[in-house]
Amino acid sequence: MAAKGQAGRGARRDRTVQEYQHDTYKQRGKLKEPTVCSGCGALFHKGRWTWGAAPVGAKSTVCPACHRTRDKYPKGLVTITGTFKEQQHEQVQGVIRNAEARERKEHPLSRIMGIERRPEGLVISTTDTHLPRRIGEALKHAYRGELSLHYDHDEDFVRVNWAR
Repeated sequence: MAAKGQAGRGARRDRTVQEYQHDTYKQRGKLKEPTVCSGCGALFHKGRWTWGAAPVGAKSTVCPACHRTRDKYPKGLVTITGTFKEQQHEQVQGVIRNAEARERKEHPLSRIMGIERRPEGLVISTTDTHLPRRIGEALKHAYRGELSLHYDHDEDFVRVNWAR
């Protein structure tokens, strides 16, 4: 079998090269199992974060969601605009909290970091990119309105806007 010694001859050029994506909050390797989060009590078991009782002798660390919350560095934002949010404040808050509870039950790293009133509207910051979409879809399903999603290509970040 002859080796192809010249550069370019026989080399494949149709591969896409994935750029390195830096995420400060991503674990740098596999954690020792079991490991429990000192902030929220989530348990790292069988390669993922779950809810459960920490066994005796479990290691302790801070999970990525608690780390993001402590640093105030969200991974997603939901902005709610329009007069409806003021008229039905309690109901809107209920839909938001229920969407978070459903997501957090299965995914401990999906959390609301904070809810703030800003000039642009009610802004909800989250620790992951899936929860904002779920909150926006829950609001649209419950009250209709206009929903828009924007995923940043350079960063792993999502902005969701809901208006009514």
